[in-house]
Amino acid sequence: MITLRKANTRGTTRIGWLDSKHSFSFGRYYDPDFSGFSNLLVINDDTVAPAMGFHTHGHDNMEILSYVLSGELAHKDSAGHQRTITRGMAQHMSAGAGVQHSEFNASRTDPVHFYQIWILPSKRDIPPAYNELPFDASKRTGKLQLIASSTGTDSTGDKAIAWNADAALYASILHKGASVKATIASARPAWVQVLRGSVTVNNQPASTGDGLAITGESELTITQTGNDEAEVLVFELAKNPGNAR
Repeated sequence: MITLRKANTRGTTRIGWLDSKHSFSFGRYYDPDFSGFSNLLVINDDTVAPAMGFHTHGHDNMEILSYVLSGELAHKDSAGHQRTITRGMAQHMSAGAGVQHSEFNASRTDPVHFYQIWILPSKRDIPPAYNELPFDASKRTGKLQLIASSTGTDSTGDKAIAWNADAALYASILHKGASVKATIASARPAWVQVLRGSVTVNNQPASTGDGLAITGESELTITQTGNDEAEVLVFELAKNPGNAR
């Protein structure tokens, strides 16, 4: 079964420096029909104005990953990590027993556009950890590239982010008419987030900003449609999400 979450039905937070769209309940936005999916708790589509951002704040017992579409995203945390990531990179923080951090647009001239993802952890109260990796776009063009998993490596041995979560995250860029197939382990739910462009997922049309909640499907065929290339994230999620709490 596939349930389409249209981009224009997402929650929004708009203030002077931030345009954020929430696929799931977040902050003051609440939607009982979309308050997380399995152990996937947050998908925020954030655009931050130049030289602005989120001041120091705390998190605990959450796996947080940022995936940059354009611009420069600066991170600083109480464990001493201070880095800037750009297009083609992903940044991960295990908040664990507790950490303070801030996120800012590192550019004074251009906005930064990124997706922030929160996943419930497999183990609680672990020591906080930080990681970032660049990802070669050629390895996700016309194919699925592993971005994060519990092991941090794919079937070929390529390195991915290792996170404390029973979930795997893949990315794919699809040129005109291209397709990829994703095999979903038995009884696991999946979520597809369309970052840009238009696709079909098992013949279900979706476009920029749309998300698809998927249950009971052992294979997904994702096909680019329209005139512009598409980019998607594919999540394979926990069979028993209650174990993550």
